[in-house]
Amino acid sequence: MPKTDFDEFAAAYSADNEVNLLNGHYERPAMLDLARDVQGRHVLEVGCGSGPLMAALRDRGAIVSGFDLSAAMIELARRRLGEDADLTVADLAKPLPYDDAAFDDVTASLVLHYLEDWTEPLAELRRVLKPGGRLILSVHHPIVYKALNPDGNYFDIAEFSFEAEHAGRTVVYTNWHRPLQSMTDAFTAAGFRISVISEPPISPDTPIELRPQGMEHPARFISFIFFVLEAS
Repeated sequence: MPKTDFDEFAAAYSADNEVNLLNGHYERPAMLDLARDVQGRHVLEVGCGSGPLMAALRDRGAIVSGFDLSAAMIELARRRLGEDADLTVADLAKPLPYDDAAFDDVTASLVLHYLEDWTEPLAELRRVLKPGGRLILSVHHPIVYKALNPDGNYFDIAEFSFEAEHAGRTVVYTNWHRPLQSMTDAFTAAGFRISVISEPPISPDTPIELRPQGMEHPARFISFIFFVLEAS
C-alpha cells in the first residue's frame, strides 16, 4: 500500500487539526491532561506536525523540542513556534539525533501506528528519556481496524488504509494495526512500565455542532487509545 506523505497535504491537515473533533477537541486535550504539570520539564514531541501540541506544552512552561518526517510540517511548526525553536526533520524509524537521557518526557501523538515494527523506535525513545521519564502517546484504538475491516483478524499485525477529509481535501492514510497485547508487550520489552491506559471522553469545551450526534457530555466513543509509560 502507498505510504502516507504529509508533505503533500501539510497545510490542509494543519488547518483542520486546529479545530476538528478528533484532533482539536479529543486527542490533543487528552494528551495535555495526561502530561499534567510540565513546568520546567524538557519535552520531546515525536511527529510534531505543525506544532500545536508543542505550543500548548510550551505555554505550560515546558522546554520543548520536536521532530517530524515531513519537512513541510516542520516549516509550518517553525512559523508557529519561531525561528529559534528546536525543530528537526528526522525519522522515528532511524536513530534519533538526540543525546541519551536528554528529556524528562516524550510525547508521541498518533505516530507509532505508521510503523510496522515498534522495536527500534521504542528503544530509541527509551534511550533519549531520563530514568523515570515518561512516554505519553496515542495510537488508533485497536478496535478501529475491525470496524473498518470486518473480515480482518484482530490478532494480526496488519497494514490497512482509509480515507479522511481535511479542509476539503481527501487524504488516504496507511497505518498498521496491532492488537492491544502486542502493544503492551512491545512497551515492556523496550523497558517501559505501563502507568496509564486511557480511553477519554471528548473535551468539555467541544462545540455542540462537533459532538457526535446523540451523545451527551461526557461523550465517549472509540477512536484512539492513550498510554503513559515510565522509563524503568
